[in-house]
Amino acid sequence: QEGSHRASECPRPPRDRASGIGGDSRAMAPLLEKIAALELEISRTQKNKATSTHLGSLRAKLCAARRELLEPKKAGSGKQKGFEVQRYGHSRIALIGFPSVGKSSLLTALTGVQSEAAAYEFTTLTCIPGVIHYNDCKIQLLDLPGIITGAAQGKGRGRQVIATARSADMIMMVLDATKDDAQRQLLTKELEDVGIRLNKERPRISVTPTKTGGLKYNTTVPVTMLTREMVYAILQQYKLFNVDVVVYEDASIDDFIDILEETGSAPRRYCRCVYVYNKVDMLSVKEIDALARQPYSVVVSVSANLNLDGLMERVWQELDLKRIYTKKKGMFPDFTDPLVLTAQRGDKTATVENAVGMLHKSLLDDFKAAMVWGSSVKSSPQVCGMKHELQDEDVMQIMKMTPAEKARRSHGKKTGTTMAGTNNVVDPKSIKERAPLKT
Repeated sequence: QEGSHRASECPRPPRDRASGIGGDSRAMAPLLEKIAALELEISRTQKNKATSTHLGSLRAKLCAARRELLEPKKAGSGKQKGFEVQRYGHSRIALIGFPSVGKSSLLTALTGVQSEAAAYEFTTLTCIPGVIHYNDCKIQLLDLPGIITGAAQGKGRGRQVIATARSADMIMMVLDATKDDAQRQLLTKELEDVGIRLNKERPRISVTPTKTGGLKYNTTVPVTMLTREMVYAILQQYKLFNVDVVVYEDASIDDFIDILEETGSAPRRYCRCVYVYNKVDMLSVKEIDALARQPYSVVVSVSANLNLDGLMERVWQELDLKRIYTKKKGMFPDFTDPLVLTAQRGDKTATVENAVGMLHKSLLDDFKAAMVWGSSVKSSPQVCGMKHELQDEDVMQIMKMTPAEKARRSHGKKTGTTMAGTNNVVDPKSIKERAPLKT
């Protein structure tokens, strides 16, 4: 009651019926108070079946308020200067962490790039890129300035840091092993406030807008939180009334809101994250063992040069890069310059079609089949089509169509279903039967 009374005393801009938040995004203070009031109400509301619908509506309003806070100003402000660097290499990793945890020292140890490191905080004030050469691949590593609590609201150039992290294929969260685990929770909350989901997959929920029919809600598994009444209340906040919703897993309220936000200006970003605990040379063996057993965690010491090789092995495992070597007919494969397929880019599949397209787009027009050697086939070599899934260190030889085969493909099969010399399809039922011969 005190939080709602305090929020009601401050002047508010006109309310928007769709989201329930102020329409003037330039008034940052009322918007921050609105977010604080919603978070306070959510924390004070008891969680049971009677309040589940109300909680879903509050979470939808909170998500809409955060989205308006993150959107750039439309008028009266120039382009904000950032420190985004050009994408280079086969993958990109962003170093995220609080000030003075060893991010610059880790960049120097892994890439050799000299980044300023000192005993005081905020030594790095801009983005410093470096390149890691590992297993015939080039991995770009970005040293970002340290972020502070409230970075999602723009404190300490936090928006620029997090915007650069959204473009990365993986996040390496550098933590101080001598401090408690609250730093990990604070950083995760700051990233989730701007739509970055760490070590999570996209929820298997289908939302299809229709013209009529109202809400059609179906589930393929038993659900515990996402009921029909809760889905209806959330859709009302987004002004979606005719929707087909199919839930394929036991999802939560936040998962359903993430799916609805995919069509907005700031869709969710699902990426891998490795938690790097630095300065473990100051801990006991028992404490190091407890940290190393946590999921997605790696313990290192940059100053003592401990476990940096194990860190690179874990990074390589999480990136899931696939190296495809090419081979010409009658020659040995070229094991010096592979094609690298990144799992986080494109359609996120390592098919023959993607590998051929990396060589040149024109090869897809003349593509006939591919001979593949490696772990992805049952017998080596094996003739595969475009949709074949490749594995790491496979060898591929492309077979192109002959001019006769290209002409046959352009004219269609000679089965009487196409007109001669064209690609016009003729219905075989409409073709009249020929009269019998008089002889």
